[in-house]
Amino acid sequence: MCSLPGTGSGAVTVILLVRHGQTAWNLEERFRGQVDLPLDDVGVRQAEAVGQRLTGGWQPVAIYASPLQRTLRTADAIALACGLRTTIHPGLLDINYGALAGLTLKEAAKQHSGLTRAWQQAPHTVHFPDGESLADTRGRAEAALSEIVTRHPGHAVVLVTHVVVCRLLLCSLLGLDNSHFWQLQPATASLSVFEISEGRSTLLSVNDTCHLASIGGGV
Repeated sequence: MCSLPGTGSGAVTVILLVRHGQTAWNLEERFRGQVDLPLDDVGVRQAEAVGQRLTGGWQPVAIYASPLQRTLRTADAIALACGLRTTIHPGLLDINYGALAGLTLKEAAKQHSGLTRAWQQAPHTVHFPDGESLADTRGRAEAALSEIVTRHPGHAVVLVTHVVVCRLLLCSLLGLDNSHFWQLQPATASLSVFEISEGRSTLLSVNDTCHLASIGGGV
């Protein structure tokens, strides 16, 4: 579980965790990771929708995003709606899939059958050749979260990142190890909300996609 800082004086920090909007590779089910992909047309509309969603009920003071264009485009739509600017944080970067990056699941199963099978059945045991493991990615994501909570005690903050990082942060906040990775499935442009106070986290909602009802997508 992530070691979270105390926010002081009972202050509650609200984390608004957003997965980026849809890309063409989401539909093709390719290993994306750190490959820099744009949002597709649906993804752009999803980003605008989640931006509008975050203007109601919350008043975020900062928006942090992974440095890839799909997360930045999503974050910038949120920033525009909220009157803020996007701050890049490398700790929110997606996992490096190494040798599997760009492959479809079918291609990966053919070229790297054992690795692909392990990824599907025991993801916590996998270290991608020339890439990373879930533990690597979780470590830097947890460090980023701790830093951001320390920086904004008692405020709402938006984090725009990738499905792998969303899953890992949710596992961390729920006290689950990485073997539970596949039990969480945040959709594109989904919103998960949790509060942090005195070093403890409370999950309020997960994989909320109400704002996407008229758009579709959600891979």
